[in-house]
Amino acid sequence: MANKVWFITGVSSGFGRVLAEEVVRNGDKVIGTVRQHRQLDEFNAIAEGKAFAYMMDVTNPDGVKATVEAAIKHLGRIEVLVNNAGFGFLGAVEEASVKEFREVMETNFFGALQVTQAVLPHMRRQGSGHIVQMSSVAGFRSTQGFGVYNASKFALEGMSEALAQEVAPLGIKVSIIEPGPFRTNFAGSSIKAAQQEMPEYESTARVFKNTILGYAGQQEGDPVKAAQVLLQVVDNENPPLRLPLGQTAYNAVRNKLQQVEQDLKNWESIATQTSFDD
Repeated sequence: MANKVWFITGVSSGFGRVLAEEVVRNGDKVIGTVRQHRQLDEFNAIAEGKAFAYMMDVTNPDGVKATVEAAIKHLGRIEVLVNNAGFGFLGAVEEASVKEFREVMETNFFGALQVTQAVLPHMRRQGSGHIVQMSSVAGFRSTQGFGVYNASKFALEGMSEALAQEVAPLGIKVSIIEPGPFRTNFAGSSIKAAQQEMPEYESTARVFKNTILGYAGQQEGDPVKAAQVLLQVVDNENPPLRLPLGQTAYNAVRNKLQQVEQDLKNWESIATQTSFDD
C-alpha cells in the first residue's frame, strides 16, 4: 500500500531518525515525535509535506493522547506505529537503585504501552494497522550488567506477544524488532549507567559496561539497512512476530533457544512429574 502514514516516537536522532528518512524516501508520510523545540523544524525539513514533527514525551500520558489525536486530525489516519523512544542502562542488578529501575521502565515499557493504547482505538476503527515495537536482542536474552535494560525490554516483549494475539482478529499486526549492535548513538548519548559501582561486579557487569562504551561508533550494524528491512516487514502480508536484526542478534537468539532446549531435555523427567496421582 502506497502513501502510508507512520507514527514514530523518538526521531531526533539514531534509528528513529534514519527510519523516518527511509519512510519518506519510500513515498510514505511520517509523524515523528521529539522532546525539544529546536528539533521540530529540523525534522520537518526532511521532506516538506511528508515529515511532521510533534513535541511529545512518552512518559506523559496526557501529552501522548493529545499528540496522537492531533496527528489523526492532521493526516486522518495512522497505518504504522513504531515505538522507538527509549534508552539503555548499564549496571549490575544490585548496583541499580529502584528509582533507576523505575525511570528505565517508565520510558522503555510504560511509554511504549501508553502510545500503543492511544493509537489502538484508531487502528480498531480502521480495521487495520501495524504496531512495531523496537525492542532489542536484550529483550530476548539477558546479559550481565544489562539487567535493568533487559527487564524493560522483556516486559515490552511479553506485553506485545499477548497484544499480537488480541488484535489479530481486528486486522492489526504486531512485530517485535530485536536489533543487535548498530552504529547509532545508543552506546553514546542514549545510554545511562547506575550511579553506584560495586567492586564485587568488576569481572562481570563492569566488563560488559566497558565493552558497550568502548565500541560506540564501531558497531557492525548499518541503521539504514535495518530501516530498509523494517520497510519490508511492514509491507509483508505475513510479518514476523519477532525479528532479530544483525548477525550478532541472530546468533544470540539461536544460542538462547539451544540453551532452553537443553534445559528442557535435561530436566523433563523431573519437571513433568508434578501432577496428582489420581
